[in-house]
Amino acid sequence: MRRPALRTGVRWKISIAIAAVGALIAVALSLVVHNAARVSMLETSRDLQMSRLLFAQRIYETTKPRTEPKLGAKLNDPQLPRPLRSLLADGRQATYVQGKGAAPTIWAAVPLGNGDVLSLHSRMPDRSADIMKDLDRALVIGSVSVVFGGCALGVLIGGQLSRRLRKAAAAAGRVAQGNTDVRVRKAVGGVVRDETDELARAVDALTDALNERIEAERRVTADIAHELRTPVTGLLTAAELLPPGRPTELVRDRAQAMRTLVEDVLEVARLDGASERAELQEIALGEFVSRRVAVLDPDVRVSVVHESWVSTDPRRLERILLNLLTNATKYGGSPIEVTVEGRVVRVRDHGPGFPEALLREGPSRFRTGASDRAGTGHGLGLTIAVGQARVLGARLTFRNAAPEGVASPGAAGGAIAVLWLPEHAPTHTGSFTRPAFPE
Repeated sequence: MRRPALRTGVRWKISIAIAAVGALIAVALSLVVHNAARVSMLETSRDLQMSRLLFAQRIYETTKPRTEPKLGAKLNDPQLPRPLRSLLADGRQATYVQGKGAAPTIWAAVPLGNGDVLSLHSRMPDRSADIMKDLDRALVIGSVSVVFGGCALGVLIGGQLSRRLRKAAAAAGRVAQGNTDVRVRKAVGGVVRDETDELARAVDALTDALNERIEAERRVTADIAHELRTPVTGLLTAAELLPPGRPTELVRDRAQAMRTLVEDVLEVARLDGASERAELQEIALGEFVSRRVAVLDPDVRVSVVHESWVSTDPRRLERILLNLLTNATKYGGSPIEVTVEGRVVRVRDHGPGFPEALLREGPSRFRTGASDRAGTGHGLGLTIAVGQARVLGARLTFRNAAPEGVASPGAAGGAIAVLWLPEHAPTHTGSFTRPAFPE
């Protein structure tokens, strides 16, 4: 069972992280400042209370005869807190804070020479409580401002990083689609050098290494096919000189199959090299497909739903149609139908359908799919068709039709190949236009 994944952007993750850290720091500093201010005010109140008591003590001890203490001081006050009494037991003067509210009571006491205790107590001034309230309010406002400021800073920093990552991902996607001229580092841009640039350089280095390997494999394949071309042609010529008979037919058939394979391999190598260029010409797509299909396979039914003029290469388009019809004839089932609707050409058979691997990954050379659909062949027909469509700037897709009475596409309703021709001339493939010629 797959766990649900929460999808969030880097921008918001950084914003939340900065806001959380800012909130923790603001709360910690607020508590420290609040406690430091309270302790400072209590210490000041203690010192002030002790100064008043000492002044009252001097007045009391210098007055003859002695009278009641002045300035609110009391002699042997029965309300004297027990912790303060224990502090006075050693004969030292002491202060004590009674209560933990906004305005606690401040005590000060000094022992006299005859064993009496002179004490003074009063509540903390309301002014001090108001100052603490104002300080707490300022700390709350400052903390909230820090959190929002940190969140805004996180959005700014995260947004810049997110944009760079999106540019890198988009460039890497174009590379994955076959546009090897794209450089992720150049797409990311920017003046700041960070981990994104290191990632971009690593992707570019990986792309260069893969391109070199693919190009080396393509050259090896092309060289092998080219070297095989001459002996295969000689073998086919020699087979024509053999006397008539069943062995001769088998030799000619295998020699012809080998020659077709070599030509297909060479064509795939040329398409992989991205050096092919389309010779564009304006044609009526429906009329062109009807005439070419009638020559390639007269049994195929062609239906033109909507005629459209397109700018494409007739030779390459015919090659695509030939490969799709050949694939449908070999591995599909009758009837085979070709439908032209605007710039879209559909080729459908009524066989077992395309194998799941082809639908998932696309055509692959020398892989023919499942045995029920691909007992023979080399898997190059659809690969060449896709490569030729790429040269035309078109898109070739594959899917299976839904069986009769079934709502979702299945594996028993036939295979459908759809060619989507572009609306405009595929100038990005290096194609060029040539004058129209009679067909």
